[in-house]
This record gives sequence, structure tokens and C-alpha cells, in this order.
Amino acid sequence: MYKVLVCDGMAEEGARILKSSKQIEAVIKSKISRDELLQIVGDFDALSVRSATKVDAEVIEKGVKLKVIGRAGIGVDNIDVPSATKKGIVVMNTPGGNNITTAEHAIAMLMALTRHIPQATMSMKNGKWEKSKFTGREIFNKTIGIIGLGNIGSIVADRAKGLRMNVIAYDPFISEEVASKRGIELVSLDELYERSHYITIHVPLLEDTKNMIDKNSIAKMRNGVFIINCARGGIVNEMDLYEALKSGKVAGAAFDVFEKEPVDPNHPLLTLENFICTPHLGASTEEAQINVSISIAEQIVDYLERGIIVNAVNVPSLSGDELTYLEPFLKLAEGIGAFAGQAIKGAIKEVTLEYNGEIADKKVNVLTVAYLKGLFSKMLEKGEVNFVNAPIIAKERGINVQEIKTTTKKEFNNLVIATAKTDKESFSIQGTIFGKDPRIIRINNFYVEAVPEGHILMLYNNDKPGVIGNIGTTLGKLNVNIGSMSWGRDRAGGTAISILHIDQPVGKEVIDEMLKLPNIISVTSIEI
Repeated sequence: MYKVLVCDGMAEEGARILKSSKQIEAVIKSKISRDELLQIVGDFDALSVRSATKVDAEVIEKGVKLKVIGRAGIGVDNIDVPSATKKGIVVMNTPGGNNITTAEHAIAMLMALTRHIPQATMSMKNGKWEKSKFTGREIFNKTIGIIGLGNIGSIVADRAKGLRMNVIAYDPFISEEVASKRGIELVSLDELYERSHYITIHVPLLEDTKNMIDKNSIAKMRNGVFIINCARGGIVNEMDLYEALKSGKVAGAAFDVFEKEPVDPNHPLLTLENFICTPHLGASTEEAQINVSISIAEQIVDYLERGIIVNAVNVPSLSGDELTYLEPFLKLAEGIGAFAGQAIKGAIKEVTLEYNGEIADKKVNVLTVAYLKGLFSKMLEKGEVNFVNAPIIAKERGINVQEIKTTTKKEFNNLVIATAKTDKESFSIQGTIFGKDPRIIRINNFYVEAVPEGHILMLYNNDKPGVIGNIGTTLGKLNVNIGSMSWGRDRAGGTAISILHIDQPVGKEVIDEMLKLPNIISVTSIEI
């Protein structure tokens, strides 16, 4: 018998699946304290959690029998995935269960904002009949600008077209051909700001998207724009939005998410009549709760009873022997994919994975999937991409994926060459295994030696004397410690590349300072 602990409750439909298994004993708790979890977790083979329960390194260490942790939802921020992986624990999620619900919430917020429904309701409950005060607008033939055409953004676009809105979108990772097939006009971010009557956000919170909407971007928008954020708090600078709402530059805003949650009751935005909000309800419908409950229950049963892995965020479906051999290559493939995804410019159209040497005779298709998982990891919401759906995401985005295998050895016994082509450039990384450790050995035309993990700065520069000294001196002044450095150049006096491993992630201010240095061409911050 396997024991499964459900920590944050579960819809009856999901609970029924666990209880109907003859090999599983399910203990379902609607709420569990950390002390209780630490006390009892050692008795269980599997955990099912939502967002309330934090499964950190201490919980995982106490869970001596744990084989699988299931997250009923997309985000796995509350699970220490690296610690689970080190202990051989599979971490699964349910990436598709909330998509329709969240998209519908964004449309509902748009409608409520346009017709002043919350404000009119409150007015009537206060005994008033202020019909003229709450005159709204039609959304027919208005232009909606969608930032991010992932799963949720695409559903919003479909619903908006059904409402006869003009749909434009910005997504640097989607090609114009793919957008056109969906009936969506792809535009630059500045054009989206300029043309949109409504702007709705559907991107993950990353370094590049933090404070994406601020006073500078708001200044580029048409007067009287409406802004909807059902994605992540922190993408919109809340104080800049407050000022824009007060001035009337932004006619109204609707938020389901905030930078700090639960939101402070004294938050300035809550004082404005043209601002409406909900307490992170995007995924909160009966259907979504049932969907994710059924999915995670089925996945846990499949894994415990039959060894079938579905929607794992940390391991592919492999036998034990295969996983032992391929594990360092999986780490390499995912690492160079994540590197490429942050370094490349433009919408990816084609990906080619070339496998040389002994590795070509192995199950390299899982390495290709690992590369795709890494490639999309910084483009999509954390936890949204895994070993199961990465190829599907590539197909949905119109990315042609090819594999080339040859047992002929080149410079190394095993070599992985990954090339991604966009509408702007081609970006190639070559990697191999030193012992059991992954290494990047070439980036485009430059030979380097770098580990594909951690906090990395990639710099292109003119090959001139003093550049390396300036880099070290400037980072030292900015209190950024360098762990290791690797350099390469195409020719003497030509273009050079520097790969720096640093001790902590850096923000835009550090990159701006580096770009001021003589002979520096570009600086890219990469997190793996």
C-alpha cells in the first residue's frame, strides 16, 4: 500500500480517484500546519499540495519515503524542486487546468471595468440611483492589445475576437506567421501601447518584465486606456499606475494580482474609484478546481501504480539505467536551452539538435525535449513548461524541431550542438560532458569553457587591450563578485566574448554601467 497525503484539500472528484485505488491509502486534509507536516510527512509516499503548503528542503528531508510531489496547479514556487530532484523525488504539476478560467477572468474584469459594474453595485447598495454617473463604453470595434500570446493570452485573444474586438498582440517569441494563422496582428510593444484601447497582460514575472508597465510606458499609451493585469504582480509599477489613474491618463485598471499579497488594505490604488480588483481569483472556479484535482490524482495514481510519469517538471520518462547514463546530458541540454532562450533575439522559427559520438546511439529525443524545456523556461510562467508539454509548446509556436545523429566523433567523445534560428539571427551552442559535469565549449564562432548553471553575464566586446581589466574593476565597484571567467575571440583584434559566473543576479543598473565601458558591444544577464 502507498500512502498519499493531500495537504490543501481536494475536489471530491479527485479524492474519489485516490480512494478508489486498491493500492493507495489517501489522507485528505483541508489544511495542515507546518509542524504537523514535518511530524507526519515521513510516513507518506506522495504529497498533493496547492499553493498554501510550502514543501521546502526541510520537509523533503523529513519525507524519507517520498516518491512524488504533486502540485494541483501550474506554479511550483512553493516546492523546492532542486532538493526534491537530488532526493530522486518526482515533482509534477497540472499546467493546463487553469488556462480557460484565468483567461475568462481577464475578460470578466475587462467587462466589469468598462461598465463600472462594481462601483454601480456599491452605489445601489448604499441606497443611490446614480445612472448618469456610471455611463460606460462599448467594447465593440475597440482595439485590445495583448502582451504575451502563451496559452492564456491566446484564449483571451479568441474570446476578444468573439466580442468583435480588434486584436493586436506583442510577443517576441511568436512569429508573425503563427500569429497570423490565429487571426492576430503582431506588433511592437510601442505600437501596442499607441493603438490599444485596452491592454491586458499575460506574461510571467521575470527580470525583463518586472515594472514593464511604468510611467514611461504609460506615457506612450493613448489617453483613456484601460489596463488589466491577471498575470503576476510586479509587472505593473503600482505607484506609477496610481498617478496615471489619478490624472486620467489611464481611464481605469482592473487587477487580480499585486506585487505583495495579501494586498495592504491601505494601498493607494484601493482608494481610487476607477480601479477595481479581486483577490487573485484567476484560477478560482469550481471547474478549474475539479480539473486540477482530477489531473493530479490521476498522475499520482499512474506513477505509484504503474511508474508512468506525466507532467513532471524535473524528470523525463526514462528507465533507471537510462536515467543514470543520460542524467548529465539532460542537465547539459536543459542548461544550454535556458542559455539560448535568454541570449537569442527574435521569434524562434527553427531548432536543430545535433548529437555526435556515443550519445547518438542513446535515447536522444529526451535530450531534445530537455533543450526545449530550458529554451522556454524563461519565456513562460514558471512551472508552465515541463518534459511532457515542451514539444507541444514548440509546435503551437510554429517552431520546426530537427534532430541530427552521427556516431562519428569530433573533438570530443560526445558532443551536443544546439542551433536556434529566429527572424533576426542564428544562435548556436556546443556542449559536452567533462567527467559527469556539463560544459559549454562553444558559442557561435567563439570557443569558451563555461558551466551552464548559476548567474551568468555574457558580454560581446571589441578585442582590445584593457577590456577585461575594465570589466573586473567595474563589477568590483558595483560589489558584484566574479566566480569564474572564460573568454574567446574570432580573431586577434576582432570580436570577443566573455562569460562571467557571478555570485548573485544583477539588475538593469549593473548592465547599464557595463555598457558604458569602452569597447563593450552588448551585455546579457542569464539565469540558469
